[in-house]
Amino acid sequence: MGSICKPESICSQLLDCCLSGEPWTEEMLRAVLDIDEGRAFLSIVVERLGDLFEPRLCDVYAELFTQAIRIVYPELIPRIRRAAVPGEAPSSADRVYILSRVTLGADIAVTSVLLDAAKKHWPGAEICFAGPRKNFELFEADPRIRHVPTPYPRSSSLRDRLEASAALEFTDGIVIDPDSRLTQLGLIRVCDDERYFFFDSRGYGGAELDRLPDVAARWVREILRVESAGPYIAPLPVEGPPADVTVSLGVGENASKRLSGDFERQLLRLLAETGASVLVDKGAGEEERARVEGALQPGMRTHEGAFAPFAAEIARSKLFVGYDSAGGHAASACGVRLISIANGFASERMLERWRPNGVVIRGDSPDVLGAVLRALLQ
Repeated sequence: MGSICKPESICSQLLDCCLSGEPWTEEMLRAVLDIDEGRAFLSIVVERLGDLFEPRLCDVYAELFTQAIRIVYPELIPRIRRAAVPGEAPSSADRVYILSRVTLGADIAVTSVLLDAAKKHWPGAEICFAGPRKNFELFEADPRIRHVPTPYPRSSSLRDRLEASAALEFTDGIVIDPDSRLTQLGLIRVCDDERYFFFDSRGYGGAELDRLPDVAARWVREILRVESAGPYIAPLPVEGPPADVTVSLGVGENASKRLSGDFERQLLRLLAETGASVLVDKGAGEEERARVEGALQPGMRTHEGAFAPFAAEIARSKLFVGYDSAGGHAASACGVRLISIANGFASERMLERWRPNGVVIRGDSPDVLGAVLRALLQ
């Protein structure tokens, strides 16, 4: 296989095999796993398989990732979980663990629905959010939710991420898994199977185009018999005057979500011309900070630091504007009017699954700024 020596083509070859149903070779997989300590495997192959939201690819993912574990971390193979259809959850429990999805937007759109349902189904149970601290802060003001610190090295090597999964084990209570990276999308067994309930966000709902919060709500009606669960946030309150408009230009490390050129400066100029007070999140990392500072207009306030306080600012604003990211999901969960710019989605189903409640403008539209202006005037 001569082309296997070209690193720039290996990931595409492996992904093409997965999508077409053709077999891949171990040589091909090993070559991909050697690129940047497995990061390319995760970002190019694994994320694409998930983002397509095609039920048939769930089995492909399980086969591929199991083989990757056998190569990178064979000690985990005895803990590979075989697919099973969960039955109804028990009516009583002392403790319930809800696993984080690791990304902030997913914990709002999906995990919070399961938290809400667990609180209602088990009113006397201790409800534990297992995940990173910054994610728990989205629910820190909820007296029913206790934090179980569960770090996950999201940007680290595949081996490091598998080590984090290997360290996770629950010896008591019910475990609800929202298709978490902590378990490598439900693949790693973290408790006895009879105590484990897995929401397969990629396969559940089939080929429908329902939003993820609605799909999760349907799942908890079936498994937990809770009829009214929905997404929510409960960050600690913030002080000071609220802004009329909150803005996030963050893209969650996915540069394809951005619009190129002078779009961001023009967007903030458009918002400044409304006369409304505007609060812009400077986000995470130097790259995003530089983009925000380069686009800011006179008189605009900025937020720096953790996301949860900014989510609290979104909750008390009148309008949120930004790329398809955690901020839009926070606004959607709080019932705040929003204008979300969606770009770089892998499939139409991905766009529909992650769609927040509000105005969604496709980034490939011929006049995005014009669409934003029309939405502002509505």
